[in-house]
Amino acid sequence: MNKKQKKVLIRIIAAAVMMIVLLPIPLEEKSILRFLLFLIPYFTIGYDILRKAFKGIKNKQVFDENFLMAVATIGAMALGEYTEGVAVMLFYQIGELFQSYAVGKSRRNISALMDIRPDFANVMLDGKLTQIDPDEVEVGSEIIVQPGEKIPIDGIVVNGVSTLDTAALTGESVPRSAKPSDEVISGCINMSGVLTIKTTKEFGESTASKILDLVENASSKKSKPENFISKFARIYTPVVCYLAVALAVLPPVIRAIVGMNPLWSQWIYRALTFLVISCPCALVISIPLTFFAGIGGASREGVLVKGSNYLDLLSKAKIAVMDKTGTLTEGVFKVTKLVPVDISAEKLLEITAMAEVYSNHPISKSLKDSYNRPIDTSRVTDVEEISGQGIRATVDGAIVYAGNEKLMSSIGVNILNVTEPGTVIHVVVDDKYEGYILISDQLKATSKSAIAAMKKAGISQTVMLTGDSKNVADIVSGELGIDKTFSELLPADKVEKVEELLELKEAKEQLIFVGDGINDAPVLSRADVGIAMGALGSDAAIEAADIVLMDDDPMKIAKAIGISKKCMRIVYENIYFAIGVKVLCLLLGAIGIANMWYAIFADVGVMVLAVLNAIRALRVRNV
Repeated sequence: MNKKQKKVLIRIIAAAVMMIVLLPIPLEEKSILRFLLFLIPYFTIGYDILRKAFKGIKNKQVFDENFLMAVATIGAMALGEYTEGVAVMLFYQIGELFQSYAVGKSRRNISALMDIRPDFANVMLDGKLTQIDPDEVEVGSEIIVQPGEKIPIDGIVVNGVSTLDTAALTGESVPRSAKPSDEVISGCINMSGVLTIKTTKEFGESTASKILDLVENASSKKSKPENFISKFARIYTPVVCYLAVALAVLPPVIRAIVGMNPLWSQWIYRALTFLVISCPCALVISIPLTFFAGIGGASREGVLVKGSNYLDLLSKAKIAVMDKTGTLTEGVFKVTKLVPVDISAEKLLEITAMAEVYSNHPISKSLKDSYNRPIDTSRVTDVEEISGQGIRATVDGAIVYAGNEKLMSSIGVNILNVTEPGTVIHVVVDDKYEGYILISDQLKATSKSAIAAMKKAGISQTVMLTGDSKNVADIVSGELGIDKTFSELLPADKVEKVEELLELKEAKEQLIFVGDGINDAPVLSRADVGIAMGALGSDAAIEAADIVLMDDDPMKIAKAIGISKKCMRIVYENIYFAIGVKVLCLLLGAIGIANMWYAIFADVGVMVLAVLNAIRALRVRNV
């Protein structure tokens, strides 16, 4: 509990004690002395509400909960209902304290994530280790991170071996190893050895800065329920104020016209009760708080949501489209088979690795890793990368083609039929087919259970997109239980497939696309909700996606859907409960059945219950 909350609690206790002392004192019901005595607890508990109401009137922003509370309680005190006047203010402050505590609890969850912000960076200056502001570290500088310190800036380890705690980023407690040549990102905690890191980014462009910016700005993107409540409150509050005036004036005037006792005090009391009941605190506070709590709880689990609108959309997701490589598979390719025709297996691998020497594609990397020898680039010339098909290059004067069936078909070469699962690289040297290399990508351990969990979470159709051959795609999708598969796709084809699926789906259904965030930015942007998975350190993912899963576990997809559904369920529970109770109590208040104590429950009681319900959105561990 912070200082402000403690002060409010002290005022609540002081006012409550004064009320307990004053109630038994035998004074006339509406005597001046009784009035003056009850003003003490009234101003003790309500002076800040009165001040806010006055400021609202002064700034021409009259109709808010402070105005309603001020008018209702001042009116009650003026009518001699001193106990009710103080009680309304007292219980309203109790409700505000509950709300403040709930917001603080949500903020503490996000604050845990905010702990990734580094305070300093260690650099060597004049032979001494000196702490400087991370903003002052230039790209390419060497920084030193000691055990227990946060990595301040993204970079590459040049010296030292250690383990890193990434829990604040991923929600997972399993540490990751770090050794020379490994990429490391800001926000991780160095747990054991001393690391020397060569920075690859400025602090403002580092992963920690981007994540912090993402979370801090999440509240700017409102969901439909939040926008509805905001518009509702702007119209609803002045309307009920006018209705309260009508309730206070019209019945007595009509009674006076027909010759009856106008009963002014009775109808004014009903109008004041009506005002307290009508206060929209429960809705105005609990709905944004639920989303805030949901986003905070999700961030603790390594699920970063860029706005409450995406939680709303994700809860309605029915179609899940996923990229295969890096999402459902490890994305770590290994050469598993060499099938030469008229040359040796070693020569086949050498020629292919040399042809792929300049490519950064994961397939090319796996070929070079398998060859595992220095490549003399002077032997390679005229390299041409053919998008979605392969490579053409001149190696030792011979023209080499290395790629898939499409490439072989385009140059008119007959190839061996391959039935084994995996990525096949066919090799042609000077128009002669020399064999193929099989490269395999292993499925992630949790991919099958993740697909089942998604279906359990409400996904009715799962779709896999891949550039692999139909044979490989069918084997993978069959093993995982995926409903529909599109194979042999170029990067642009994936966008077209998502466009087709978007046109075929029903209006209320939402389509999500899950990719690794590195080369899937166009598709992530086109889907109703783009989810980048395994985005730890990926700028493209953080920029393009609506939701970012900070590790590469596909089970987090179902968890994100579960979090969104729980959050939206709580939102609608609060809306229906708050509106239902208020409508009932307003009717009872208007006809004189509900008194100020009913009003206190309808306002403060409902707000406290709604806030307590909203706090449940923080608990997402077992969703």
